[in-house]
Parts: sequence; structure tokens; C-alpha cells
Amino acid sequence: MPDILYCKMPDATSNKPGEKRENRRAQMIKGVLELALLSVLKQRAQYGLEILHRLNDEVQLDVADGTIYPLLHRMESSGFVASEWRIDGGNARPRKYYALTEKGASELETLWANWTDMRIRIDALVERNAR
Repeated sequence: MPDILYCKMPDATSNKPGEKRENRRAQMIKGVLELALLSVLKQRAQYGLEILHRLNDEVQLDVADGTIYPLLHRMESSGFVASEWRIDGGNARPRKYYALTEKGASELETLWANWTDMRIRIDALVERNAR
């Protein structure tokens, strides 16, 4: 039996002013999060909280830790990232570091090509019709 993804659609009758706008932004972020995460890991192996800070501080994606860790786990299961526990310097606690695999680098190239193509076409559409 195929896996089925259930998604609750936002209430169209919501009276909260920014709720619909925030939901659209959240959906857009979810669509590009894998690309952003793999791009961050292309530089070097990093631990989860470091990845989260980079995505939120550098790119201002507003990603929650409850989002990033399940995504890292799925990407590891898919073979796009590999993880290992490390103890850095004087830290008493080990941290789980994630690194891009060859398969992940290939996936990054594919996602980047798809993103670039889609961005070009959407930019052209918006520029043509928004003015």
C-alpha cells in the first residue's frame, strides 16, 4: 500500500491578519529547506544546532528545531548526509555532526538545477505580469 501524506489546509475564514501570509511563507520555506540544508553542509560537517543557526541567522528562514532534526534524519536515511558523534575541544557533551555524502552532493546539484530553472521561469512570469 502506498504511503499517504495527509495535510490540513489552513482555514480560509481565518480573521487573523498575518496568519495566511505566514502560512504561505512557511510553505515556501519547506519547499526550499532541503536545498538550503544541503548547501550549508557542502562547506563542511556541522552539528544540528549550528545548521539551524546558519539557516536562521544567515538566511532568516525561521526554521524550528522540531523541523530541522526530522529533516536531517530523513536525509540521513536517504543517504544524502552521514552523521558521526564528536566531542570538540573542552565540550563535555558529544555533538552529532552531519556531513554531505557523494549522493547528497549529487542531490544538491539536482535541486540547484531545478531551483535555478524554476526561479528563472517564475521571475519572468512575475516581471511580465506584475507591472
